[in-house]
Amino acid sequence: MDVKVDISNVALETSRTYLRPFKEEDIYDLFEYCSVPGVGEAAGWKHHEDMAKTKIILDMFIKEKNVLAVVWKENSKVIGSVGFHNSWAVQDKNFECLKTTEIGYALSKEYWGRGIMTEVVKRAMDYVFEFTDIDALVVGHIWSNDRSRRVIEKCGFTRYKKGVYYSKELDQEFDDINYYMTRKFYVQEILKKR
Repeated sequence: MDVKVDISNVALETSRTYLRPFKEEDIYDLFEYCSVPGVGEAAGWKHHEDMAKTKIILDMFIKEKNVLAVVWKENSKVIGSVGFHNSWAVQDKNFECLKTTEIGYALSKEYWGRGIMTEVVKRAMDYVFEFTDIDALVVGHIWSNDRSRRVIEKCGFTRYKKGVYYSKELDQEFDDINYYMTRKFYVQEILKKR
């Protein structure tokens, strides 16, 4: 069963970023990275062509209280997002008795290749397993998105299955790969290695 993760009072930190709820004034930074071709398409959504689209997404982030802004410490700029969403796991018999949420993320192209999202996802995982009653985190990536695959693997997720993801925005089907991490695995394996 999907569980909603409410981030409205969450403030997290990594060595290079702050993670906090989105605010209205983040619209310009959000548009800046979401309007770059390739950023959204790598995750199955169309890059933003105007601020109106960004405003809709920002309003949704604020209203649903499930997505954190990734703020670069050096310049206080929002450079990405990490959030908790309804997951594919609710339709899978192996997960039907578990409380699950799917983690999703996006990062400004300008900051790709620096290990930032791995750092952010690990911190978000820590939060979920330390402060919520989630039994399992799930995640997925479009088959061709090697950057996302590397983040997922570096964070210690277990590959589960290949599936098909349909993007309404792009009107396109993608092969995707789904992964999971249970609370038990997190405690017994991930925390031990740190």
